[in-house]
Amino acid sequence: MKTIEYQYNARAISQGIVHIGVGNFHRAHEAFYTNTLLAHKDQSDWGICGVSLLAADKNTVENLKSQDFDYTVTVCGRDGQDEIYKIGALQEIIAGYENPKAVIDKIAESTIKIISLTITEGGYNLDKETGDFRLEDGKIMHDIENPESRATVFGFIAEGLRARKEKGNGGITILSCDNLQHNGDTAKKAFTTFIKAQDDELAVWVAQNVTFPNSMVDRITPATTAEDIKRLNKNSGIEDKAPVYCEDFIQWVIEDDFIAGRPAWERVGVEFVKDVAVFENMKLSLLNASHTLLSYPAFLAGYRKVDVAMHDNLFISLLKDFMNIDITPYVPAPEGVDIELYKKTLLERFANRAVSDQLSRLCYDGISKFPVYIMPNLGKMIKEDKDLSRMAFLIASYRHYLKYKTDSDGLQYDIAEPWLDTVDSDLIESDIPQDFLKLAPFKSFDLGSSEKFTASYMHFVNAIKQDGIITVLTTIVA
Repeated sequence: MKTIEYQYNARAISQGIVHIGVGNFHRAHEAFYTNTLLAHKDQSDWGICGVSLLAADKNTVENLKSQDFDYTVTVCGRDGQDEIYKIGALQEIIAGYENPKAVIDKIAESTIKIISLTITEGGYNLDKETGDFRLEDGKIMHDIENPESRATVFGFIAEGLRARKEKGNGGITILSCDNLQHNGDTAKKAFTTFIKAQDDELAVWVAQNVTFPNSMVDRITPATTAEDIKRLNKNSGIEDKAPVYCEDFIQWVIEDDFIAGRPAWERVGVEFVKDVAVFENMKLSLLNASHTLLSYPAFLAGYRKVDVAMHDNLFISLLKDFMNIDITPYVPAPEGVDIELYKKTLLERFANRAVSDQLSRLCYDGISKFPVYIMPNLGKMIKEDKDLSRMAFLIASYRHYLKYKTDSDGLQYDIAEPWLDTVDSDLIESDIPQDFLKLAPFKSFDLGSSEKFTASYMHFVNAIKQDGIITVLTTIVA
């Protein structure tokens, strides 16, 4: 299998981007695009300096450091043909948990024009009911009061911007690459609220010198296991301690609002538009919402891989009906996009056996995902008196997944909900199923006030417990 080497001298590249959260998705997406762009000689000042703020990522950071931050990306084709790329766009990684001052200094450098982020949907510290930034959070309060010993991404960036302002090194763009509606607006709300609470003078400077473009990102990128590493390295013939694999589909749509300049990413397929909203609505409502609908029932049914579940006709039918009946009426197609082809391609992507994504990854942090992917359209469906069966089935499945922690085969599992608070935990443990509808991501939509939804939800709660997930799913598809 041929490896595609990068077409530039990595030692001659200078850094123009700081990226916080150097996980698999960033390395298969933004860094992948940038790697291709750096082959253009006039783009050599857009190398990436990664920043890791979590000590849990130390092993990955050290592995990448040991190989001069080069790594491989295996792009898994739906036609069974894979391509391997060697990536050199990542020039450095600073471990903020070991050297916090280096992070501050890097953000303050005049050559850095963009701070990009993949900190997950929950990382923006927004209240699940109101959408407001949670200033009362303990770590946030610490960082507001102790800027010199910051612990959160907000504290680090605020301190970096303060140093940049003091040095007179000009404006900068903060670019969110997370799956959130209006992610730039969300990032702006989070960072400006924090900065305003900490430093009024800096807040004025940020308002004049920092932009927050919205963007839509897309590329299915599974977590990489130890077995994956062996498999990927065997196929590539390269001893890579931190390889990544992903699907062959990739998309990035960005609002063109970069105060200090930007890479010419449009040369390598990135779309720059005035309004990202129609693209992100399509992607979040169809791809991410369908992933969520698939994840909990399939996991409860005993499946552990997305592609395996997507070769079960029950789940194929469930997702087709969800996309066509429930969601398409609320998704205007962006100009030039064939929505029917987009949906067909989504099903092919989910079923890609070469990618074989983990259902556990899709189940992760549902508390943060439901308000973004599910609730906006569910609210419209309730208001317009639509068929609520698939949505009610999903939320009943989510409750069963969280409460009982045992699948249809009797296998127990751990849940991963990092933003679950004690109030939500009590609602999950309650033996009154309606209490679950008071969970933070549902409460602001007042799900329990819809008699039609509640009746359908209660039916599925009882049916799943009594008959099992597959039997219930069969009745829905039928």
